[in-house]
Amino acid sequence: MKIRIDRIDACRWRIPPFGKMRTEGLVFATEKMLRALEQEQALEQVCNVATLPGIVGPSIGMPDIHWGYGFPIGGVAAFDPAEGVVSPGGVGYDINCGVRLLRSRLSVGELNGLRERLADTLFRNIPCGVGSQRRDLKLSRQDENRVLSQGARWAVNQGFGTLEDLDRIEEQGCLPEGRPELLSEKALERGRSQLGTLGSGNHFIEVDLVAEIYDETAATALGLFRDQVTVTIHTGSRGLGHQVCDDFLRVMHRASQKYGIELPDRQLCCAPLSSPEGKEYLAAMACAANFAFANRQLITAWVRESFERVVEKGPADLGLSVVYDVCHNIAKWETHPFDGRERRLCVHRKGATRAFPPGHPDIPAVYRAVGQPVLIPGDMGRYSYVLVGTQEAYKETFGSTCHGAGRVMSRHAAKKEARGHRIAAELAKQGIIVRAAGYATLAEEISAAYKDVAEVVGVVQEAGIGKIVARLQPLIVIKG
Repeated sequence: MKIRIDRIDACRWRIPPFGKMRTEGLVFATEKMLRALEQEQALEQVCNVATLPGIVGPSIGMPDIHWGYGFPIGGVAAFDPAEGVVSPGGVGYDINCGVRLLRSRLSVGELNGLRERLADTLFRNIPCGVGSQRRDLKLSRQDENRVLSQGARWAVNQGFGTLEDLDRIEEQGCLPEGRPELLSEKALERGRSQLGTLGSGNHFIEVDLVAEIYDETAATALGLFRDQVTVTIHTGSRGLGHQVCDDFLRVMHRASQKYGIELPDRQLCCAPLSSPEGKEYLAAMACAANFAFANRQLITAWVRESFERVVEKGPADLGLSVVYDVCHNIAKWETHPFDGRERRLCVHRKGATRAFPPGHPDIPAVYRAVGQPVLIPGDMGRYSYVLVGTQEAYKETFGSTCHGAGRVMSRHAAKKEARGHRIAAELAKQGIIVRAAGYATLAEEISAAYKDVAEVVGVVQEAGIGKIVARLQPLIVIKG
């Protein structure tokens, strides 16, 4: 498909409506990034999303955009409650895949001589890999229903964290509309054994150091300082979320036909937000999102336990507290200014991060003066970034920005590129200790498989849809 793309400025590109598009496309990218995108299907997917009923504002592509199921990964779209739709393809299989950042009171020098042992302890304490299970955490059906209804609060009520943790999580770690009775027995079975596990693929735990501070005021508000030890946790709803998506894709294929919704791609199957099918998907999706919130909360507890054991300091001295926890794959009801008035919209973020501005009431009070923390991980061999949300993002992208570096190689191509490389040894030469469930995961996740996240967040900063606060550098990487 030949797509006309008009340049707006150095990092914004407009796709004028054509064919059955109901609105324009808006893509954030450098010219170099855009030329690479023209060789794959992500821009076509931006156009396809723009054909969906009830879309409000543009179909948006973030600078980490790449091809995905239905929506592009790095896609954002908002829909009107009366005329709009909800699509599992706009959320993804790993519902509420997200990132949590922990800060500590430790400086990097305090880990001297302890890094290998810390890596081993984290790898032992937190199950990783395809189908990984936490054998010492047995959920009854009743307990699982509470997880699906209460999210991270369930974990805190079980002693895995504090009430302060909940205040530092998007939506306080719970979407209240979850209805566990809507989940299939297969989804529930997959979830029971996988709570508290990292999984595989691009999921990780990283022990990082704060290598650079760019905004002292915001960094101070977030509790970050140079050479500080931090921990990043990236995982989601595991097999339960995958199964919820799989189950509801069948429902949505039937619903698209039932409601006469014409689709340019059957992977965009959807249902009206006002329909029983749309409401049930959102309620089931909320359960999976709550599972993911609880999953990251449990992993946080075991990270804290691992540090206490290795560093031999208590919780008060370690100070491993949550900076923030953000969702990447979610559809949520939010209120946004549009066309001169406040509108309640269902915002799909598929591989994208909420980035609310200073003063927004949904931001924890402690951060309200600087904006919502935004966490953008890179690849395991380079760096990650902490940003804050902006007013520009709130006005232009429904309070959204990118979620990571974005892949430029398929997993198969990355494995081919990695042949002959001793990846763990090469990372060790850079001062990065890695532990992984297998070589295949490391091969799929080599740095060359991703865009340089510095270029990606550079676009975010220049466009004004995020403000860079700090750069993190990996010390230890735990992969599934």
